[in-house]
Parts: sequence; structure tokens; C-alpha cells
Amino acid sequence: MTSLSRSTIRRLKKLPQIPSVWEGDRRPFSSSPTTGEEDSQSQSECILWVDASEGIVRGMDVVNPQVGPEAVVRTLMRAIESPHSPAKPARPQKIVVQDREIQFYLRGVLQDIDIVIDRIPELPIIDELFRGFSEVIDNQIPDLPPQYANLLRNKAFAIWELAPWEFLEEQQILSIEINKWDIGTLYASVMGMLGMEYGILLYRSEDSLRYFRATVLKEDSSQEYLEEAFLKQDCLFLTFERASQTDAQEDIFTDLADYPLSEINPTFGNIHPLEGVRSILYEEEAKVSLIALEALYRFIRDRRVHLSNGLFPPLSHRYRISLPSSLKSTTKSLSVTVTTQTQLASELEAMSNFDDDEVTALNPTYASLSLRDDLIPQESFLSLGMISWEMLEYLQEKSKYHKVGEVAQVGEGLPVILVQTSRPKAKIIIESIQKDGGLSGICFNPGTNPFDGTYYDLGLLQTRNQELFLFGEFENDDPDHLEARQKWNQRCKNTKGYCGLIIARGLTGASRGNPQLRDMMALFEARYLSPKELGVGTLQLMPQ
Repeated sequence: MTSLSRSTIRRLKKLPQIPSVWEGDRRPFSSSPTTGEEDSQSQSECILWVDASEGIVRGMDVVNPQVGPEAVVRTLMRAIESPHSPAKPARPQKIVVQDREIQFYLRGVLQDIDIVIDRIPELPIIDELFRGFSEVIDNQIPDLPPQYANLLRNKAFAIWELAPWEFLEEQQILSIEINKWDIGTLYASVMGMLGMEYGILLYRSEDSLRYFRATVLKEDSSQEYLEEAFLKQDCLFLTFERASQTDAQEDIFTDLADYPLSEINPTFGNIHPLEGVRSILYEEEAKVSLIALEALYRFIRDRRVHLSNGLFPPLSHRYRISLPSSLKSTTKSLSVTVTTQTQLASELEAMSNFDDDEVTALNPTYASLSLRDDLIPQESFLSLGMISWEMLEYLQEKSKYHKVGEVAQVGEGLPVILVQTSRPKAKIIIESIQKDGGLSGICFNPGTNPFDGTYYDLGLLQTRNQELFLFGEFENDDPDHLEARQKWNQRCKNTKGYCGLIIARGLTGASRGNPQLRDMMALFEARYLSPKELGVGTLQLMPQ
């Protein structure tokens, strides 16, 4: 048996000894038997030390059942030397326990500090405390009503495998008309195209949906303002997360969609301005969620061809949804109508449009050269800039990184062209460049429109199979572009011609125009080519 050191004994004996009787015990939180997946708290044990004379808790710990009797002494030591307020450090005159093994163990450990150790059949104060603990745990509200839990989870997994976020954007809203249980129409927004958070939001009103979207897209929205807007939503939700996250430093570039189904965990809940966020559904909410998700699943499954071609056409269908016979409900089935809200989607999309000077808007054909413009989507956000050497090292480890040689780390960092678009389109760009053997060069070449005499700086990408792709057109007299080009040229000179192309997601999200590290999906290193090295001369815009 481990005993206290002599110095510890001397320290404890210096404390005042009060004429009190302390109760001590170690018990499971709940005495009720559990079935299926046991709650982690009900599997734990609680160690309590109570001053029975004063009626106050001096020390408390929650431990694993496998932990030995030393844990009881550790909690007692804190109860003596560092008790919970308002108690003061002190030794009791007497300790009473209910368990004979604990009594014998304490007698052996505490024999030199003048404390009487007795055993009694009942511990009145501790018995009352544990009855309270058991009532709280045994009456704890489950995340989902038991009769709906499996039905909702199965439907969530069916939606996960259907993956509507592969072709539906957040602003492409689907209405679900229920007209039952005080619910008229829900407005479904599919999250996941940005590859950041996957799920379905079921808004109870258009106003709540519009307000949140408008707030998120404000450029001057602070983090606190965004959090407040989040809490003002009025919706039911289904989100997906990784079932087990053991590594706190998990790779932020790993897409949840890349994990197997066994690693995916659905979470249901409710957001309301007056209730806040809770990951619990009560019975009526669970019933509404089940009906809405079933109707949504059927509609997306049946209309996938019409929804996955890049369009969002007017579509509507009515479904007869049957409630499972296992549910105690007077309603056996329900007629639910699902409709694409094309006008609302257009309004929400208009909120997130960039100014004309922030996007590539032209679609020209240039003479005397096989120049393609089908790689970079027209609505992409483009910028010339640089990333620090520390960020480069991070991206080399975490993103899809394609190296061309040893870059001389001179100056502030690596000059880069940033292309930000939606996650599916970003994947297509990456795959297309890889299919062409990778990126070999980036060039700014002169171009002109002979019909109005305008001169352009044409941004070109050259792949290893010698294909040339247009990624941007910048007017020669644009002062912002001229300044960016001067910095670009100097940085490329510092790195001896090495530069890069970053493909990022998040065009319509909160990070639009300012992608974060987690948004950067690929980094292609390349050589900067001067117009002379490219050797194609001034390109002229020709009618298609």
C-alpha cells in the first residue's frame, strides 16, 4: 500500500483540526441499468467528501471506474487542503464511510494524522446528493426522441449518400409545404458546396433566411456580428461531422466527404432567436424534420438530372409521405409539396455578386493562337499577390502541392495568382491542370481590341502539354492592376522566375475575396514567362 510521505504528514498536522464528521464515498452517477449505447457520464463514478456537520461539499471528483482507491485519497487531500468555497483548509476529527474496503484503505493511509475512520450503513447527506444526481441523469432529455432516433439517422445517411451539395448551392432554395403541426412552409438550404460544413437548414420563414444571407455577405461584418446573426436564425438543422476526432491538429484540408460512411455522424437541432442553439429535437420538431427530410430526399433523388446540369429550373412535385406505423400518431400520411424557389434563388445570388472590376467578365477569342478560355470560370475571383514562405511550407504539407523546382526564398514570399471559385469548380480546375501534365508557366501577355483601341494585359496559364489558357484580362491603364503587376514582376525577379497558382474554394461564403488557408485546395508552382519567352506577340480580340 502506498503511504503518505513524512513531509506531507507534517504539513497536514499543521492544519487546524475541527470537531467535524466528514462523509466520504465513491459511487456511479446513476444506479439505473443502461442499455445500448451508454452515456459516458453514467459510466463514470463520483467521489464525494462532505462536511456532515456543516452540510457542505468540500471535495468532488469524477473518475473512471477502473481507477484504484488512491483516487479517493487524492480527493480527500484536496478537501483538506484546498476545499470548495466557503470551506477553509482543515482536518476533520472523524471520517465515516459506507464501504468496508475504503475504510480499511483509509485507515492504512491516514493512520499518522490523527483522524478516526469509521464505517456506518448509511451516509445521509451523500445519499441525498446521489439521489439528486440519479434523477438528473435518469431524466435527461435525449438528443432525439427514442421513437424517431433511428428513422432520422437513417434518413440523414440517405441524404449524405445522395450528396445534394455536389450540385445545389446554398442560395438555391427549395420550399417544403407541410401545412401541419403549426408549420406552413419550410425553406431548405443545402450546405456543403464550399466543402466546409455539410448539412440542411430548414428555415421557418423567408425573412430569417434573407436576413442571415445578407448579414454573412456584408464585407464589414465582424465575427461578433456574424455570431449574433447566426443566433437570430429561425430554423431546424441537420449537420454532419466526423464521428471521432482524436487528433486536435486534424488536417484542415481534409474534406469530410472523403471519409467513409462509418466516420460520419449526423446531428439534429434547432436555432431560434429566443432559444439559441440546441442539439436536441423535441417530439413535434422531430416529426416535422422527418417529414421534411423525407420529402426533400425524394425530390432531389427524382429531379437530380434537372438540378445537376448547372441550372435551377422551376420544378414542383407533391409527395404522399407515410408516417411509420411504429409512431403513435393520429396522422397516418401527409401530402407535402416541394418546389424550387427560382426567384428567391436569383435574389440571394444577386446579393453575392462581385463588382465588375473584381471578376473576369469577358469571353473573347484571340487570333493567331490556340488560346482556350474554358479553364477558369467567368465568375471567379482573381487576384495577384504573394504568400509568405511560412505559408508556402504549410501549403506544401497540407494542400495538393505541385512542385517545379527549388525556389529561392528571397524577399517577402512567393508571387501567386489566386483563383477563388466554388468547391466543385475548383476540383474541376485542379483535375484539368493535372490531366494536362501540370502547370509549367504563367505569363502576362499584351492584347488589344482593334475595334475600340483598348489594350489589355492578358493573364495566361501554360500547361506542360503546351496548352494556353486565359485566366484574366486587365486593362493597361488600370492603376490598381499596374501597381499589382509592378510588385508581381519584382517578386518574380527575387525568386528567379518562380511563381505559383492557388486554387481556392469559398466564392459565395463568408471568406469570398479573402480565402483562408483551409479554403486553399491546391498550389501549382510554375515559371514566370515574359511575353518574349512566350513568343506569341500581341494578341488581337476577334469576333466569335
